[in-house]
Amino acid sequence: MKVLGIVCSPRKGGNTEILVQEALAGAQTRGAETELLTIWDKNIKPCDGCLSCEKTGECHIKDDVQEIYPKLIAADGIVWGTPVYFWSVTAQAKMLIDRSYALYTNNRLSSKVSGVISVGASLGNVAVWNLFNTFFSVHHMLSTDFVYGYARNKGGIRKDKHAMKASAELGRQMVSIAERKFKYPEEYDVALYRFVKREYGTANCVGRDRFTD
Repeated sequence: MKVLGIVCSPRKGGNTEILVQEALAGAQTRGAETELLTIWDKNIKPCDGCLSCEKTGECHIKDDVQEIYPKLIAADGIVWGTPVYFWSVTAQAKMLIDRSYALYTNNRLSSKVSGVISVGASLGNVAVWNLFNTFFSVHHMLSTDFVYGYARNKGGIRKDKHAMKASAELGRQMVSIAERKFKYPEEYDVALYRFVKREYGTANCVGRDRFTD
């Protein structure tokens, strides 16, 4: 059982990293092998929309994401952590989400258990969950609960007792769900909008043939 914790914060040792570490510690108490992946020290370029991965199944951009892909594929559970920036995820988190399209084209994240930890100073935690919930859905990942914390100064999250306890429980919950080996049905191996296009030849795009016979 492998659980990967991804800290999508540009700040080393910040509040998000503290909570993700708590989640990994919780997973370890259930016997999981864990790994912490930080983004602040990685060279990650944005998706350039070339769509070549739809044909090759591989991203052509040669940066540190190429080393992250195998970690995502090997993990049974993934904890995604991000601070709230302007009522949403960090730029680093969004770039990694967008670059996961190379794994989306051949369903390599399907049925992986995933959870979210976010840290905000006031508002924005719910917006983070809304984004990740959609991300999990189209990848056919299995979602755990959402953990949110409140802090601004570095290390301040340790005062949020609820967030600290909830993060540890998230790690344990993730292992419990992964152990049950839930999987999407084989016949529904892709998100429904892709399924309908493949099975019926009807695109989901409004600008194409969605409303034609």
